[in-house]
Amino acid sequence: MTTTTQDPDTAAAPRPAGLPRDPRERLAALFDPGTLELLPADGDERSGVVAGVGLVHGAGAAAFASDPRVQGGAMGGGGCAAIVAAYTEAVSRGVPIVGLWHSGGARLAEGVASLHAVGTAGGAAYGPALTDIVILSAQGRIFVTGPDVVRSVTGEDVDMARLGGPEPHSRRSGVVHVVTETDAAALDQARQVAALFSDQGKIAEDAEDRDLSGLLPDSPRRAYDVHLLTGKLLDSPGVELHPRWAPNIVTILGRLAGRTVGVVASNPMRLGGCLDSASAEKAARFVRMCDAFGVPLVVLVDVPGYLPGVGQEWDGVVRRGAKLLHAFAEASVPRVTLVTRKAFGGAYIAMNSRSLGATRVFAWPGAEIAVMGAVAAVRILHRRTLASVPPERLHEAEAELAAEHEATTGGLQRAVEIGVIDAIIEPSQTRRELIRAIAEAPQLKGTHANIPL
Repeated sequence: MTTTTQDPDTAAAPRPAGLPRDPRERLAALFDPGTLELLPADGDERSGVVAGVGLVHGAGAAAFASDPRVQGGAMGGGGCAAIVAAYTEAVSRGVPIVGLWHSGGARLAEGVASLHAVGTAGGAAYGPALTDIVILSAQGRIFVTGPDVVRSVTGEDVDMARLGGPEPHSRRSGVVHVVTETDAAALDQARQVAALFSDQGKIAEDAEDRDLSGLLPDSPRRAYDVHLLTGKLLDSPGVELHPRWAPNIVTILGRLAGRTVGVVASNPMRLGGCLDSASAEKAARFVRMCDAFGVPLVVLVDVPGYLPGVGQEWDGVVRRGAKLLHAFAEASVPRVTLVTRKAFGGAYIAMNSRSLGATRVFAWPGAEIAVMGAVAAVRILHRRTLASVPPERLHEAEAELAAEHEATTGGLQRAVEIGVIDAIIEPSQTRRELIRAIAEAPQLKGTHANIPL
């Protein structure tokens, strides 16, 4: 996990109040009070990186912090060795690692030696990019080439905030998972995420149930914010990743009955809950991360299909959508799906369907599962018949044909009969059934790494 705070291009940039520049003090603020143990330094005080281990919410973790007071945090051989040592310690202990970055990249004076060192440690803009979760404070900046280089090469006039600040990286590029107003808040978020990974807990089958009925609109065509559902399903709201990027899919790390889980949820408030190229990629990366760390998945589905359009096809929805199919099909962790209102077409398959090996698949009464909505289907199947219907009877005719189509193709009951839906459950039973399904499943995890998709 990476927490990026200060502007990496200049050590003289004003820093937010409440967080010191001394990397030892930053590490002490990250860990529980009095638990920081510094790792032996390979170089001297000029290495520009300090590493240590300690406790976060009572669980073990490792961390390193670059020192903006030494050559603006630029990375050389000694500093990179400290980062590698921190990763080695984290792997040997089996604990999360947090990187606190404030660096301008490789040290110019060390030449190719610094490039080699950065390659061994992962650094500069790719230090954050190679980690599982990136947290950026309001003053943080991440970019491969700074504004001056961009201006000289392309002629584009851009400042550091527009090029690599929280706005472009949280909404457009998807580089940043969490944005905070202050450096102190960034450390707090890092502590929460580290604790969710390091102390995943055990699921309590006797946990309280919560009635989820009444959270969705009466009309199946009316949009709603899925956070209303996730907030009541989880023990507490958890940490949402990428809330501003591809918001038609919601991804949350939280706890269910005391156990860390990952939630992937369609959000009908955005694009009607449709999947698109960006949201499929976002969800795929999240699924693979949870699988790599052995975090069970809860998938909430209310999806009308993939977003149509030339832009989507050109943006690689086929290729990027396949990432989500691959991620779910490859996953070993328990993964339970709930269809709340509808699941149509290829998007039904992609959202952890039985065909992709879901542990359990539930549906609420009245949910629809089909190639497409019944009315849309009959408009294709019976277009000649409907073309001859008087305009004043068109709506009625479509409704009659849609009812006949649903009876013929089977819908939800047929899905239960053939086993693609395990059970139809009431909203009041949902939390209990999801908890039981996860508890009874083998607690496995993937053997793959978490490639930045």
